[in-house]
Amino acid sequence: MASGIELLVAAALCLACPPLNDTMPEGLIELNPDGSLVTETPLEVEAEDVGLAERAPVETLEVLRNKKEKLRNMKQWINGKHLRIATLEDYPLSYTEVLENGTRIGQGVSFQIIEFLQKKFNFTYDVVVPQDNIIGSTTDLDRSLIEMVNNSNVDLAAAFIPSLSEQRTFVFYSTTTLDEGEWIMVMQRPRESASGSGLLAPFEFWVWILIFVSLLAVGPIIYMLIIIRNRLTGDAVQQPYSLGHCAWFVYGALMKQGSTLSPIADSTRLLFATWWIFITILTSFYTANLTAFLTLSKFTLPYNTVNDILSKNKHFVSLRGGGVEYAIRTTNESLNMLNRMIYNNYAVFTDASNDTYNLQNYVERNGYVFVRDRPAINIMLYRDYLYRKSVSFNDEKIHCPFAMAKEPFLKKKRTFAYPIASNLSELFDPELLNLVESGIIKHLSARELPSAEICPQDLGSTERQLRNGDLMMTYYIMLTGFATALAVFTTELLFRYINGRREANQWARHGVGRTTNGQSIMPSRWLRGLRRLNSGEGQLLGTSTHGQNVTPPPPYQSIFSHGGGGGAEQRWRRALDANGHGLILGGEQNAPGVRRLINGRDYIVFRNSNGQSQLIPVRSPSAALFQYTYTE
Repeated sequence: MASGIELLVAAALCLACPPLNDTMPEGLIELNPDGSLVTETPLEVEAEDVGLAERAPVETLEVLRNKKEKLRNMKQWINGKHLRIATLEDYPLSYTEVLENGTRIGQGVSFQIIEFLQKKFNFTYDVVVPQDNIIGSTTDLDRSLIEMVNNSNVDLAAAFIPSLSEQRTFVFYSTTTLDEGEWIMVMQRPRESASGSGLLAPFEFWVWILIFVSLLAVGPIIYMLIIIRNRLTGDAVQQPYSLGHCAWFVYGALMKQGSTLSPIADSTRLLFATWWIFITILTSFYTANLTAFLTLSKFTLPYNTVNDILSKNKHFVSLRGGGVEYAIRTTNESLNMLNRMIYNNYAVFTDASNDTYNLQNYVERNGYVFVRDRPAINIMLYRDYLYRKSVSFNDEKIHCPFAMAKEPFLKKKRTFAYPIASNLSELFDPELLNLVESGIIKHLSARELPSAEICPQDLGSTERQLRNGDLMMTYYIMLTGFATALAVFTTELLFRYINGRREANQWARHGVGRTTNGQSIMPSRWLRGLRRLNSGEGQLLGTSTHGQNVTPPPPYQSIFSHGGGGGAEQRWRRALDANGHGLILGGEQNAPGVRRLINGRDYIVFRNSNGQSQLIPVRSPSAALFQYTYTE
């Protein structure tokens, strides 16, 4: 009730208000209730503007009358007329079928539009196709669709023709844009995401490079800072660590291992703690991102844009004589940067209009990228999906072996084409505009497709399982570690051999390691003799007795005694002389041999009567063991 009273009050106030302007806005055409044009000129026009005010409406009305009259005449002319309409084999937008009687009929979205126009204007038509299924261009005009339209062999080209700049000199494009065509790339679905997977996935390339540089640089930096600190402070308590210890500390911290280094100085402790904190944060981020990449990572393709194709020199295929080829070959088009790929045989333009054949032959077998407009791509993938689903019902990886990029390879407006002298555009274009604005053309293009996306990039329903590819870096690390260990082991053997040769040469200069006849003894025999002596076997180095018993040397204490030996020693000397052996101890002097430091141990080196060198340990444990071996 209150709302009704408010409306009455508002209406009364509006009626009481004076009119703001009795004249129509300039340029606006007023219509009578019956729809006819109002021809009267407003009376309030000033005298000096009367001529202009009268001429403008009369001129506009004259143009509208002429246009209306022309449309009426065209409708009368086309009523019952028989047209020739050319088209392309471009499923599902336009294609043809040949009936049993040889009649070719048009199919697809283009001819659904033609049928609507046919019912609207009452005309008949025949369908013709060019000898080659190509659009045509300046350099490729022969046997093309553009040639038929340019020569007025047909009245209309009913196909979704991309509006290219070069073709405008031959045909007249419709003023109504049917749609904005998008050419999409289809490729084999990769086994792993282009963003990476496995152990290297959490960080990008340059992060890994910086981590590697830090591993190489931090060890020497810590070593240099410790050296500088000790020299500036003169601290004798904090001994500087070697460069190798610092490098192993850096590596051990990365592997979350402990360290035997225990710095005392506060500055050195801060250096060590800083690296530990850095490694803790780094490994935490790595562990978290690795889990995310292995479970929740978004799947991306290796080729998403034109720049990916160009920079990686990827082979791609498209239809011969289509919009993609002419956009590449034409100088002032957006894809002209790919022109060199044609001459380098990276681009292939096939004459086969069968998309399924192109998908299987080029994409599935040869790994090419197939570039096709979006409606054809969607229909092709949907039919391939239905076929593969009938083969394997549950495995989605078998259902979707192909993936479609989201970024368009090319975008072009598409229209019908008329001969340049034709006026059919004035008759058909307003009706086409109504179909476009109402969304009918868009609906017809996707009518055969389901509402759900077919084979998206990320197959969300597929469980993520680790593959060998995810663990490949682990295998590489193991192989690298074993190869490095083998190389280090080989180096150790080489250095051991070199050091043995050097040590043998040094002994030879002092007369050690040679027999009385000048025959040299191999260093390996010296080393084996040292091992036997250290292990308590008590065998003499360099002897070649071939199974004979060797008379043991005198008691250890008698050799270093200053009193000249004793009865036991004399008996041992006589026993040696009786067996043909004897010790050359330098006569009555107390220097039985030469004292040498061998393998970190003290030995007395002396010669027996055969000229062979023998060793007697000097250190107490070794001497006791040596004495026990030859006396017990």
